[in-house]
Amino acid sequence: MCSTLGGGETRNSSGWRPFCQDRRPRNRNRGLAASLGYGMASELVRRSTSSSDENVAPSLMLTEGNVKRLVSKLTQMRGAALKLGQFMSIQDSHVLPPEVEDIFRRVQDSAHYMPDWQMEKVMQDTLGSSWMTNFESFDRLPFAAASIGQVHSAVLAASASPTGRPEPVAVKVQFPNIVNSIDSDIGYVKMLLTAGRLLPPGLFLERTIHVMKEEMAEECDYSREASFLRRFGESLGRDERFKVPWVWDGSTKTVLVMEKVDGVSVGGSNINKLSQRDRDDIAARIVDLCLRELFVLRLMQTDPNWTNFLWNTRTRRVELVDFGATREYSKEFIDNWLRLLSAAVDEDRDACVEWSRKLGYLTGEENEVMVDSHVRSMVLLGTPFRVGTPQPFRFGRGSAWADITAEIRAQIPVMLQHRLTPPPRETYSLNRKLSGAFLLASRLNASVDCRTLWKSVTDGYRFE
Repeated sequence: MCSTLGGGETRNSSGWRPFCQDRRPRNRNRGLAASLGYGMASELVRRSTSSSDENVAPSLMLTEGNVKRLVSKLTQMRGAALKLGQFMSIQDSHVLPPEVEDIFRRVQDSAHYMPDWQMEKVMQDTLGSSWMTNFESFDRLPFAAASIGQVHSAVLAASASPTGRPEPVAVKVQFPNIVNSIDSDIGYVKMLLTAGRLLPPGLFLERTIHVMKEEMAEECDYSREASFLRRFGESLGRDERFKVPWVWDGSTKTVLVMEKVDGVSVGGSNINKLSQRDRDDIAARIVDLCLRELFVLRLMQTDPNWTNFLWNTRTRRVELVDFGATREYSKEFIDNWLRLLSAAVDEDRDACVEWSRKLGYLTGEENEVMVDSHVRSMVLLGTPFRVGTPQPFRFGRGSAWADITAEIRAQIPVMLQHRLTPPPRETYSLNRKLSGAFLLASRLNASVDCRTLWKSVTDGYRFE
């Protein structure tokens, strides 16, 4: 998860610790394995001399001591840990055991930043020894740290600025050697998740990890993110509801410089300061953007973390700041996925099954329990867009959507038990964003005319 202001970063610098990347995978693996082994042996001895019920703590691996050891290691490789935490999220319910989920939560709450000398080296290596001449000022202490980099405030010099004037910018600096560490870091996470056979086979962990590796490798290329910034800027440039920051042409694969925007995160404690009108407008814009990304642009920013969406009360715009997790989709895939979602909206079971097989959700060999559970979850997902659903559709506490998410959660164990094939590759990121948009609307306790948004995008859609 590359993020300028998002991706699970911590803004409060008072708790940050300077951190140098340790990239010696074999030594680290041996050290962690020995440390965890010692923790497991100690726990085994403790249990053998204890009269307590051994079912209270079923996994020798997940003792409190080993959890602390894993958190300590994973905070040094936050990209892999946070990325897999995202992958395992379905709606607002996690399919991980509570002990493992707690580890990812602790990792997300921890933050490291590079010491100044290391940040200086990255800047010199990518922009040259005189890199500071591009800036009037540069705050050497980052104001945010994300999974694979950290973000600094700066003022771009007039001579380097695209406007010809000094401009406030956000400078994202990538941790050194992060690309080379992906395999070893994910190896840690895999070791954690396979310990004690804690995960159901329906998660298809190997496939999940393979997709995660591909996505992380892509997101470590900031020049790729810069290109998506420009494309979204061109696509949304005339839409007064959104603001996409410009990107500095001098940006590189490891340093990304973009316009600094003024909005505040639409999540967390900031929600309490928003009026109901603000909440409804924000949710409507994000749901609409989600649909347009899929069915108009076929280009989606797939990280739904609310810190990637900033609300500017003065301009009444949603400011979009993170495009590292952007994915492109083929016309064929989007055609078929829209047919599936349309069938779900129309509650057409046979069409749901047909298009689920064509997309690869189903093989055709599943039992009726699995088919029914899959179709039911799709129909529930399409409820906000249905003809007979009262509009504006209310999300949040005590709403119909709260009941729907509860029922979707009830389908998850069934599908994990009976699923015969992993979901299509494209849907890992797509489902994450779509469910994230609904979850954000729920956190905002917003009401959105979802049917109108659906029709405005799908009525003019042309299938090949």
